[in-house]
Amino acid sequence: MSKIKLICPEVSNMPWQDKKEEPVQAPIWRYSENPIIGRNPVKNVARIFNSAVIPYEGEFIGVFRGEQTNGIPYIYLGRSQDGIHWNFDENKINFVDEEGNAFMPIYAYDPRLVKVEDTYYIIWCQDFYGAAIGMAKTTDFKTFVRVENPFLPFNRNAVLFPRKINDSFMMLSRPSDSGHTPFGDIFVSESKDLVYWGKHRHVMSRGKSWWESLKIGGGAAPIETSEGWLLFYHGVSGTCNGYVYSIGGAILDIDNPSIVKYRCENFLLTPEEWYEERGFVPNVVFPCATICDSATGRITVYYGAADSYVGLAFTTADEIVAYIKEHSAVSKDDTEIGMR
Repeated sequence: MSKIKLICPEVSNMPWQDKKEEPVQAPIWRYSENPIIGRNPVKNVARIFNSAVIPYEGEFIGVFRGEQTNGIPYIYLGRSQDGIHWNFDENKINFVDEEGNAFMPIYAYDPRLVKVEDTYYIIWCQDFYGAAIGMAKTTDFKTFVRVENPFLPFNRNAVLFPRKINDSFMMLSRPSDSGHTPFGDIFVSESKDLVYWGKHRHVMSRGKSWWESLKIGGGAAPIETSEGWLLFYHGVSGTCNGYVYSIGGAILDIDNPSIVKYRCENFLLTPEEWYEERGFVPNVVFPCATICDSATGRITVYYGAADSYVGLAFTTADEIVAYIKEHSAVSKDDTEIGMR
């Protein structure tokens, strides 16, 4: 029985693999059959990576970053019985406006997929006179209605909280230019109606640790736990041979997520395997989704690898929370409410 309570449904058929007997330094371990999605997974798509999945009707459904063979990224729908083996629609998702008219983004990438109440929301990065956030909703994964862009450019890495907090939708994001931004901090914003966003608060600054010294960004949707919101995020460092993306972890206050209670100074996962070190963009692990089971405390992390593949990693609520707390190092910027 897990000591840390996960506030989420039971998912008894979630993908899972027990930790091997040999020592694992970090509290997250990789699936031995990674990557679960390889190159050229569907017609006219060269690579799928940085994608998000969710339990749906006893199976699993996902929105996937499909890098087309012309180099333009779009979002594709995929379905799976076990969360590991996926079947993809050949055509990209068709987004419409509230009247049912076609309303496609110029491009779309790095989607997140979050259920809030009875609606599923897709959040992605797109062009809106510069890098910006796009958003759509669905209740049946047949009709996808785009809603108003939540923020002005320039912004990336937006992810919605899986429930309202104090009767407001809450969303993490990272202000960004259209390149490899000099901005590197995570903020949180709130909205009553998904149209007007405000009360912007600073959450976390880029870290003092080398692995996240350049910038950070939200990853999977925050997981509600008895200790607070468990957040898997990405941290980026610069090297003489390019950027390195690693996965970090933090726990945010349950009622005011601009307050960071614990923040792990160590990375949780960093590129070490061939499919993480070698690819279209080398040395990248990029978390976009988790599946959790409240009955067992198990957590499965979906992450993009080297902008070429999708991998799985596993942990438990007890182990990951204990590790983050044991190795926590928070700053004043982290622990304040972020409204200077």
